[in-house]
Order: sequence, then structure tokens, then C-alpha cells
Amino acid sequence: MNNLVRDWMSSPVIVVDPDTSVSHTMTLMRRRNIHSVVVDISDKNPAYGIVTTTDIRDKIVGEGRNPAETTVREIMSGPIITGNADWTLSECSRLMQEKKFHHLPIADEHGTLIGLISATDIFMAVEEQGWIE
Repeated sequence: MNNLVRDWMSSPVIVVDPDTSVSHTMTLMRRRNIHSVVVDISDKNPAYGIVTTTDIRDKIVGEGRNPAETTVREIMSGPIITGNADWTLSECSRLMQEKKFHHLPIADEHGTLIGLISATDIFMAVEEQGWIE
């Protein structure tokens, strides 16, 4: 079984600026059929935030905010940790469960984003190939 993160992650990663409107970000997510975008909050070292459909549901719709007047900086989670493409799906799954998140950006040894893995990706791996540690 191909059970490494690199075998199941999505690439390229869709990245937005922290001052991008939530409205624009929602359009981008819908058109690309994705459930999260990474927010580049780097200063000197690579640093990232994330906005998910859950953030939009809870922090925009649930709070009655206008997405055209709200930036992703205002609703993102971050800074976030990144995963490693050489981790097993099991290692990745345990981290995601422990930290209670469903999307994990994957970075190389320099901190450059190379992919993103979601709980859905892990689900598909298990469904397609079964589960053998």
C-alpha cells in the first residue's frame, strides 16, 4: 500500500494573501472545488495560516459578517504547523486527530509548501487500498 502522505496529498497548494477578502476566497474555493486555502503570513521565515469552509460557516455565516468586508486574516487559524511528505498516513492521521484539524499543509525541509492533505484524502486512501500499517 502507498501509505505515505506524498502519495495522497493534493498539489499545488492554493495560497492567498492575508488581506484577501473572504468573498474572493470563497469564490476561489468554490471554483477549484476545495475546502481550504493556505494564508501566507511569512515575514522572514515561512509561516502560514489556513481558512476552511468550517471557518466561513462559523465566523462569517454564524456571526452574520459580510464576507466582502472581511479579510481572511480576520478569520484564519494560524500560525499553523506543517506536515512532512515522508510521514505515513497513520502518523499524519494521529497528528490531525490530536490537534483536532482536518487539513494539514505539507512543507519541504525549507518550509516551502509542496502539498496539502485532508481527512478526506486519508479516507480515500483507506477506502481504495484498505488499511495495513
